[in-house]
Parts: sequence; structure tokens; C-alpha cells
Amino acid sequence: MPLDVSARAEIPDGAALGVLVTEEMATTSAVDVAPLTANGFRGKLGETSAFNVGPRPGMAVGLGPGGELSSPQVRHAAGALARAAGHVPVLAIEVNGSLNVDVQAITEGLILGAYEYTALKSRPSERRLTEAFLVTDRPAAVADALRRGTVLAAAVCLTRDLVNEPGGSLTPERFAEIAVAQGDTWGFGVDVWTEDRIRGERLGGLLGVNRGSARPPRLVELRYGAGAGAPVVVCGKGVTFDSGGLSLKTTAGMTAMKGDMAGAAAVLGLFTAIAQLGSEVNVVGLLPLTDNMPGPDATRVGDVLTIRNGKTVEVLNTDAEGRLILADALALASERNPAAIVDLATLTGACIVALGDGLAGVMGNDDALVAAIQASATATGEEVWPLPLPSKLRPRLDSDVADLRNVAESRYGGAVLAGLFLQEFVADGLSWAHLDIAGPAHSDEADGELPKGGTGFGVRLLVDLVETMGSRPPLTMEA
Repeated sequence: MPLDVSARAEIPDGAALGVLVTEEMATTSAVDVAPLTANGFRGKLGETSAFNVGPRPGMAVGLGPGGELSSPQVRHAAGALARAAGHVPVLAIEVNGSLNVDVQAITEGLILGAYEYTALKSRPSERRLTEAFLVTDRPAAVADALRRGTVLAAAVCLTRDLVNEPGGSLTPERFAEIAVAQGDTWGFGVDVWTEDRIRGERLGGLLGVNRGSARPPRLVELRYGAGAGAPVVVCGKGVTFDSGGLSLKTTAGMTAMKGDMAGAAAVLGLFTAIAQLGSEVNVVGLLPLTDNMPGPDATRVGDVLTIRNGKTVEVLNTDAEGRLILADALALASERNPAAIVDLATLTGACIVALGDGLAGVMGNDDALVAAIQASATATGEEVWPLPLPSKLRPRLDSDVADLRNVAESRYGGAVLAGLFLQEFVADGLSWAHLDIAGPAHSDEADGELPKGGTGFGVRLLVDLVETMGSRPPLTMEA
């Protein structure tokens, strides 16, 4: 269960004390930091140091440079604090005093920093921290920010759990069952398409990727409508395990491939959050779900698949499968009369090569939508970087036997070529953006609010994006 965070007016008996400290040593009134600085503590972002206030144990955490503290600073520091204080059962953080602390960000950071995936451990770690209190003389005044932070962090934790679960147990059928259960719990609509309906609806990309699998595919449609106007349609790549198909990956290349459904998991996290928050938005989610296996009838290199919108694709690399299932999802999304379409996918290693593992690439056919995603990324601390969609590269996807091929002959420009491929399945005139989250969906080490393993990247960004779009006039593409 996620860490329980609440607000109260006094520090409870038996609680350890958490203290937030800037580099300039502006601090809450709770503790004199001189003994800490004497021991080398400097308040660097995420730096922690244990101390005692009389008989009470404490933990200080650095916020980095002072001044106007950003939400990402506070979230990162709170995450580091929760991890460092994991040996105590109860933690109290005073949020009065000279620091203007973002209560939502500190709540998110505490819950996310305390996160561990222990479902499969016979002996979970000895982490004891189960409860945290924000101590303030006005608990009621921070209630809304605390609740919002709790809801968003819980949605991220759900996404992390899905990304961290092995592909042998998180099958497409089980993912769909989890989506149904979440919809029943929080009050959003869920429609699950079985293989027969997927075939009847002509989702040739999803069926083609699924051909080598012993498990049937699913298409999950999520619906939440508390706002007026056309919906924002969000599509998430849901490859529950990617072996590469007949274009088989190496063992090392498969290590993180249980998380190749991080896009779909983030979309499900989005829906659990907006439903609990009662967001005034109208959103549809489309999650194509399958694994990609080298079974006896797997799609062969050179096979041609027909996507939902009628376009044909020559498959020249079965390990470029995410774009094939997203092609069907984007064609379906185009039929939903959308205000905008956004897709998330752990799509290309090329994006990690270009941007590193902490940034998502964003590209699209509408500068206003891309700018809106960048603004939401800045607001939530989930960083993105814009990439182009150069039309002059599109001919590299031409096929001799079909409308297009799923990979180019050259290995250069792989991330943007994947974006150009996806664009082919968005109907003309519709606003669309693609987020390649291959890098930030997984972390190799714990840092701040991020754990080792699945990060839950994209949930907070998506919530901010759809709420922002729901509160303003529809985006319009330039002619």
C-alpha cells in the first residue's frame, strides 16, 4: 500500500522528525542545523543526514538552492527523505516557517519515494515507514493539495506496479481485468475487446504482432466524460513482453521488456487519477495489448499487415512492433471525433540515444499541442524534449510491395522515422502528438522520488495536460 500522508497541527508522539533545508540553510523552526553543517551537510538537493532532537530521531534533506523553490525540487527532496527515513514507522515534517513548501509536491515525493515493489518477494525489505504527517498550524488549508498529491502519487504507484510485474503473469487478459477492476472502483467506463472483436474490427497490426503468442490480444477502451466537447484520446502502447518476435532480441535486450507496456500503464493511471479528482474533462483511452513472441506462426519478416484504416505495412523487423499496434489505436482514435490525440510508447532505443534516459521525446503535427505537452512537462517535472517530423525523411518508409514499411533501411533517425510512421495513421486535419517514453519509463537506480525499475512516467503529465486542455478553448491547427 502507498505511504499514508495526512496533516495535523502537532508533531505526534513517537514520530521521527523530517526537516527540509536549503543550501542557504533557510529551514523550518523545528531544529538547529548547526550540528548538521558541522558534519558536512550542505543542503544539496536530495542530500540526507540523520540527527537527533533530544530523544527524537530526525532526518534532514537538502532542497538545493533556496529562493523560489520549484515543485520538482520539493518532490525530489521529499522522495529522498522518505527513502532515507524508511527505517522509522512514522515521520513528521513541519511545513510552517520560512519555507514556502508546495504541499502537493511534498506529498507526491513522500509517497513516491517510499514506493517499493515487493509483491514477489518472500521476505520484503525491513522498511517500516507507513505513515507521514505534514505538521502545520492550518491543516484544513492544505487538505485539497494533500489529497491531490495523494491521488496522483497513488496513480503513479499503480503504473509502477504494472510496469514492474513480469510479463509471464501480466498477460493481456490480466491487464484488461485490472483495468475493469479499476474502472469499477473509481467510476470510469471500460470496454474490453476480445480477439474475435479485434479481428472483426480489422486491427491487423495488433493481430499481426500477436501471431506468435500463446496468449490472445486485447484492446481496452477507457472512457471518462465529465467535461463538454470532443474528447482528448490518449493511446498507450501495451506490449506486455517483447522478445522481438522472429527478429529476436538478445537476453540483455529483453531484460527490461516486461515494461514495454509502460505507455498503456500510464494511460490507465491517468484514468484512475482524473476519476478520483472529478476532473472536468472528456477523455478516451485506447490500449492495444499483446506480447511479442517468436511462436510457430509468428509474423515473418516480409509479411504484409493491413491496419484499421486500410493502409498496408510490410514488416521488415518484427522487433519494431509497438508502432504496428499503435497504428490500429491511432486509426481508431481518429474515428472518435477527437479534440486531440496523444500517444505514449516505449517505442525506440534511438530516442534514448538522442536524449538520454531521463527525457521523453515529443513530436507531432500541431505545434500548439506539442507546446501544451511541454508546458505540462514543466509543471509536473516530467521532462520532454521536442523532436522534428521532417517530411523529407518520409520516403525512407516507402515499400516495394505495400503502402509503407515498418522500418527504414538506414538506422539513422530511428525515433523520428517511428513518429513519421505513426503519423500515417492519424486522419488528416486532426491534432496529434507522440511521446516516446523509452528512456524515462525505467530507472536503473533510485534517485529522489524515482525508484529503481518502473517510474510511472507520464501519469502526472497527462493529468495536467487533459485538465489544462479541458479548461480552455480547443486547440486549432494552423492551416
